[in-house]
Amino acid sequence: MTVLEDRIAMAKSDDEITLDELFEQIEKMPAPEGYKVEIVEGTVFMSPQRDTHWEIIADIYEQLRTKYPRKRVKSDVRIDYPGHLNGFASDVTLMAEDAAKTDSGLWRHQDVEFVAEVISKGTAANDYGAKKTAYATAEVPVYLIADPYQRRCHVYTHPKGDDYTTETRVAFGADVDLTGTVLGLTLNTAEFPTD
Repeated sequence: MTVLEDRIAMAKSDDEITLDELFEQIEKMPAPEGYKVEIVEGTVFMSPQRDTHWEIIADIYEQLRTKYPRKRVKSDVRIDYPGHLNGFASDVTLMAEDAAKTDSGLWRHQDVEFVAEVISKGTAANDYGAKKTAYATAEVPVYLIADPYQRRCHVYTHPKGDDYTTETRVAFGADVDLTGTVLGLTLNTAEFPTD
């Protein structure tokens, strides 16, 4: 067991370690270039950025930028969410217009209006499970999963408790109508690549 795994085990047993301490330990480790690091329910996940994954993220980001300023649209930026040691670096996040960082330099989950995650085989269970639960608990109004393996998007809206009350599925190639949500726009998926 590595030092980091040992610390995570301690955090699970008695909450001794904080997310900040875990991320500090991770930053000291030699991580491969191009890997994204997140902590989901106290477990560290490192996943490489695939070309398909990146193209979908870039497409969503670019479409959001047609309506929102760069300072509101984030990608792979750490935001801590409710639940046990949840420090996510979501693929795309839209922050509220008046969002401000905390004294410790982090964005608040209370200011998140939209999150998009692009599925990777190794972390799909997180996106459909623990992360969806955390986003609903945090009352993120719109959560979109782009799944290049299923060739569709899942749009979750109307958070209630630890889940969303509405799910809409849209095949890649069709438009995702989000005009009736806080996003107020339509995402075009015609150029989303598949795996």
